[in-house]
Amino acid sequence: MSSNLDRYRKDLYSLVDKGNKLHLAMQAEYLPEQFKSALKRRGTESKEIAKALPSFNLAYQSWYSEAKVLIKQLLPDRLSDFVRHYEKPKPRKEITFESYRIEDCLQGITITRGWEKEKVAGPEAAIPHFRQQLAILASVEARFESSLFDIRQLVQADLFDSELDAAKELAKQNFTRAAGAMAGVVLEKHLGQVCDNHGIKNPKSAPAISDLGNALKNANVIDIPTWRFVQQLADIRNLCDHDKKVEPKVEQVEDLLAGVMKVKKTLF
Repeated sequence: MSSNLDRYRKDLYSLVDKGNKLHLAMQAEYLPEQFKSALKRRGTESKEIAKALPSFNLAYQSWYSEAKVLIKQLLPDRLSDFVRHYEKPKPRKEITFESYRIEDCLQGITITRGWEKEKVAGPEAAIPHFRQQLAILASVEARFESSLFDIRQLVQADLFDSELDAAKELAKQNFTRAAGAMAGVVLEKHLGQVCDNHGIKNPKSAPAISDLGNALKNANVIDIPTWRFVQQLADIRNLCDHDKKVEPKVEQVEDLLAGVMKVKKTLF
């Protein structure tokens, strides 16, 4: 079975490859003459190349969403830079070549001035921003090869996956209380890691799921709906772990297993 490190590496290479094609697509769509000239100098037929390229407007959002998740997980200190090249600056009094963003490009915004309609900024102004996004994504590769790269979370994620698989197997065998208890341990450890990721220190030496959820909410890492969801999972875990008078239902344990998996995949 491949490790999370292998999966991240595979996802990264795929996204970089898609990004390179999107970069060419931007040039073909927004700078067609320069694109043709560049390919002509290389002796390549531009029409054939252009046909094989994706539509930037149609393919970018999917690429951006996937790349954003990967960077958030593996290079969180560059996430805000990555997003900044996409989102419109706030506040922005006017759109210039410098303040134009990829979001403007996707909306087809072109700014002109004067009665002669002199072009100030158009979709081609988004190309430098996409290049920067692609460079940030590509820099993740260096983390894989660096001896300084902390793979603790990736190894831990593998362990959590194994523990959840074991919990699911226990649930199938109708050992609902044991399955819920094991899933609760995974959730507690993951939330503890999220707190560490955000520099959140809990006053309790052995915080429970509810304590960790409260700490993340107070630090504005999670919103109220997510906090409530975590508290619901904590209630099921407590039923499995502590309340010996009431037997947990199969449906409750299934909800706990699904909830832990969702939290593990969406909260970092």
